[in-house]
Amino acid sequence: MPAAPDYPSAPDLVAPKRALLSVSDKTGLVEAAQILHAAGVELVSTGGTKAAIAAAGVPVKDVSDLTQFPEMMDGRVKTLHPIVHGGLLGVRDAPEHAKAMTDHGIGGIDILYVNLYPFEATVAKGGSYAECVENIDIGGPAMIRSAAKNHGYVAVCTDPTDLSEVLEALKTGGTTLALRQTLAARAYARTAAYDAAISTWFAAQLGQDFPARKAIAGELRQVMRYGENPHQKAAFYAFPNPRVGVATATQLQGKELSYNNINDTDAAFELIAEFDPAQGPAVAIIKHANPCGVAVGGTQREAYERALACDPTSAFGGIVAVNSRLTREAALAMVEIFTEVVIAPEADDDAIEVFAAKKNLRLLVTGGLPDALSTGDTFKSVAGGFLVQSRDDARIKASDLKIVTQRQPTDEEVRDMLFAFTVGKHVKSNAIVYARAGQTLGVGAGQMNRKDSARIAALRAADFGLDLKGCACASEAFFPFADGLIQAAEAGATAIIQPGGSMRDPEVIEAADKLGLTMAFTGVRVFRH
Repeated sequence: MPAAPDYPSAPDLVAPKRALLSVSDKTGLVEAAQILHAAGVELVSTGGTKAAIAAAGVPVKDVSDLTQFPEMMDGRVKTLHPIVHGGLLGVRDAPEHAKAMTDHGIGGIDILYVNLYPFEATVAKGGSYAECVENIDIGGPAMIRSAAKNHGYVAVCTDPTDLSEVLEALKTGGTTLALRQTLAARAYARTAAYDAAISTWFAAQLGQDFPARKAIAGELRQVMRYGENPHQKAAFYAFPNPRVGVATATQLQGKELSYNNINDTDAAFELIAEFDPAQGPAVAIIKHANPCGVAVGGTQREAYERALACDPTSAFGGIVAVNSRLTREAALAMVEIFTEVVIAPEADDDAIEVFAAKKNLRLLVTGGLPDALSTGDTFKSVAGGFLVQSRDDARIKASDLKIVTQRQPTDEEVRDMLFAFTVGKHVKSNAIVYARAGQTLGVGAGQMNRKDSARIAALRAADFGLDLKGCACASEAFFPFADGLIQAAEAGATAIIQPGGSMRDPEVIEAADKLGLTMAFTGVRVFRH
């Protein structure tokens, strides 16, 4: 490890004399160059960045004028030179550094403004392998890291926001150490995120689901007042090119979203995405990340009212998600009880007007629905690390069902079973869902045994006057004993859907036959912990 240079503490204020600018995103570039020039800062640049500055009539040197070395290899080699990196890394007050800079004609670079080749955007738009590789920036990250390391003297900027802060600082004579430290921290986070995107893409190209090192990175969207509880700190970060949902949503009104709001809203929107809007309106009402009512209907309002009927008590203070453009009629029904968040792909203007009277209600529009069948990773932290798994993209169709009982289901029972199992995929385990005619009638979530889930779901249906006779019952995992199935049958279920796979499947099937039930195995478990 190299020894620390022998120099005094970095100066609090640095009046910049030279800036190097090399950007792919030229937003605000010319205006910034004009301000820097007016402040007496010499400008050095490369390629298209230099051309844009020069075209505006602002004096600017080419980096090759400093290095006395031409740009080559299609621009791959232009800033990887001791003159550049010496100017960024040289500790001005260290005698040895100062002598080396003098001996080799290295001038200090006090401001670096670099934003990287658009690798993430190239991947997002489906660029070819060659295009993605060509958009891996080498010189940019190298300069950023050099400048950030030498933040005692250099202000490093990686986006227009950073540069605007530096330009503002020039009005008071230069950059402060506190600002340069802040910029350095941002810079290292940016290069870390960039490398994470590259390594993730490479692993995917090689078919490596779980590479030896897994890097994840996100961009801060919101610092919250607190987390799950008031004594916990929390913030919301979004991945590059985020999945449609809370991370892409525009909040049209209401208070700032809390940690629990975001968690529950995500659960609601992921559930409602299971229902194709082309097949009709669907509504999900979520409380504490569990559905307390899900339904389809002829209209959006009807779907909402049917979902609400499943458990209007739990729906109070809940999250509502719809799979289609929010209508005024549905909004009028929704404002009749206290609701924390409504999330929709889009919203009619008159629906937005209805909500305007409820100042605290958060209304989010996302511009679309997430693809419930898309691949991707999910993450969960544990002590000392994190778990990674592929997103649960299971979708059970009628053709996937294996009928294991003597009685075959009717077409209506098949539809009810599939609806119930789809909802059950989004209920915390152990989960039981009773449903009929595209409406949940009772939901039992998060119990330590399946029989209790079946009993709780039936009790809730009874509390709200919902008749379970002839309904379907979905279990997201197999019945380990016949008792849970018997409990469901006693509640009124006549059609059972479950994954199967228990060593006691034969006795469960036997119990179903004795009770005159029809039962389908999906062969797919959809635990949600």
